[in-house]
Order: sequence, then structure tokens, then C-alpha cells
Amino acid sequence: MKTLTKEMQEAITPDMALALLKEGNKRFINNLKANRNLLQQANETSEGQHPFAIVLSCIDSRTSAEIIFDQGLGDIFSVRIAGNIINEDILGSMEFACKVAGSKIITVLGHTNCGAIKGACDHVEMGNLTNLLAKIRPAIDDEKSVQDNRSSTNEEFVDKVTLINVKRTMISIVQRSPILKELIESKQIILVGGIHNIATGEVTFYEPEA
Repeated sequence: MKTLTKEMQEAITPDMALALLKEGNKRFINNLKANRNLLQQANETSEGQHPFAIVLSCIDSRTSAEIIFDQGLGDIFSVRIAGNIINEDILGSMEFACKVAGSKIITVLGHTNCGAIKGACDHVEMGNLTNLLAKIRPAIDDEKSVQDNRSSTNEEFVDKVTLINVKRTMISIVQRSPILKELIESKQIILVGGIHNIATGEVTFYEPEA
């Protein structure tokens, strides 16, 4: 697998970028890996990088974007924070990735059995974690279909909140960043969501709703 150059990155369309992530995930779930020399990629990207994607995912140790999408050095920007929430620093990182560095896709990646989602469902309060989990609370409030046992012990409830949280993050990106909104509306980039099943490794993608 060749190291991405600026010319190669420019030739990738947003739809092609999504296809690259899907193909990489298919390799991962089939226990295959693209043939790449990581040390060579390290050398070849030492003077500059041209990632085709930026992925916002959770800090969970089982959901490394480079691994589950089978990508090498210089291929993707990876932003990780518990509960894949959004804030100004992450928005700024996304703006840099897409507007300055030329990435073609933003992926917001949640995952099954997420500890941050479960903590928010159980109203956990502990130090600075309290404020972080508060950012997930709106997703819990938006989930109206489950009436009983709205806690971490209800897998169906947790899964539904996880997906809502991803979609809310996608909406926040568009609402809070005029730069990214313009890039999306002009079709220079696309914004997608995904849920990573930590048991199977498969990522289910969700296109943004109108």
C-alpha cells in the first residue's frame, strides 16, 4: 500500500474516501491487512502528511480507527475522546484537517458497549468526568422509545442512546462550524456517522439526515 501523497489525496473524492474506510473495515473483519511498510511510510511522511479522512472516535482501547479501518501512517487523522463528543478544540482540529490539510471525509464513530454512554445513562458523577458525561445527557433525553430500565443494564437502551449521540455530534459539527458546513454544502467533503460493533469489528455507517 503506497504512502498518500498530495496528488493522490487530491484525486480522492469524498465518496471514494468513504469507500476506502469501508474496504479497510472489510479487511479488518476478515482478519486481512493491506501490505504496507510502516517504517517506510514514517520516512515518506516525515516532511508532510496528506490524510484522506478524519475520524472522531471514543478512547476505548478496542476501537482504534487506524486498526478497524486498516489504515497506515499518514492515511487518517484520529481524534479520540470518551463518548466521541464534540468541543471547540475538536472542531478546530476538524477544520484544520479538512480546510487546511485536505481531508475529504469526517467520520463520527461510536461503538457498542461504550463505557461513557453507560456512565451517562447511570448518571455517574466523578470529578471532571461529570462535565464530560453531561454532554451525552441530551442524547439520553432524546431517546423516547424505551420507557423501562433506562440504565446501563438495558443493552437496547444503551445502543439507541449511542446512535443518537453520534447523530447529535454530526448535527453539532454542522451547526457550530461555518467552515465545515460550507465544505459539506459545497460537496468538498462528506460527513458520516458510524457504529463499531466491538464483538464483530464491523462498522455500520449512517449518512447524515437532511
